[in-house]
Amino acid sequence: MSKSLIFVYNAHSDAKNQWIDFAHKILKPSTYDCSLCALTFGKLTEKRSWKKFRKKSSIEMKFLHKDEFEKQFSSKFLPKYNFPIVFYQNHYDLETLLHHKQINQFETTEELINAISKRLDLDTN
Repeated sequence: MSKSLIFVYNAHSDAKNQWIDFAHKILKPSTYDCSLCALTFGKLTEKRSWKKFRKKSSIEMKFLHKDEFEKQFSSKFLPKYNFPIVFYQNHYDLETLLHHKQINQFETTEELINAISKRLDLDTN
């Protein structure tokens, strides 16, 4: 396992919750619980600037829902996390790159991209 970013959405992966989340984003997006979802996805598809950043990036990126993260990384040694969250994983070490309070303050996709780039010293051009 090499270096990667793990993005964990404040949403569940099952079909029922995905439909509820989709309806929530369409009907009342300002109250949707996952700001990371709102920053990376529009109503139907991945945001163009995010997709470009993701494809151009030299670091592997993994995307999980909170139930998938908790299942994959379940351990009595892991603290309880607030979601959404972005982790930097270097082999087996998991470090918080951006916590939920930081992510919730971003108003644009570009702010998220800049924060990630700055923390990892990535070139965004």
